[in-house]
Amino acid sequence: MNLDRAIFAFAGVMILVSLALGHFVSPYWLLLTAFVGLNLLQSAFTGFCPAAMILGKFGVKAGCAFK
Repeated sequence: MNLDRAIFAFAGVMILVSLALGHFVSPYWLLLTAFVGLNLLQSAFTGFCPAAMILGKFGVKAGCAFK
């Protein structure tokens, strides 16, 4: 698995978890969904993604988006 796919998987899991928490615990968890979405949007334009930096330090090989 390369870094691009790992970021997509991580973002998807975070969105699904925050939606479940927003439904069952508190609607304020939906702010996490908004944060993940905004982070994906800004990384599309800037190429900067904190999760990509962290996963890269764990040895996940870079894909074409995060070189």
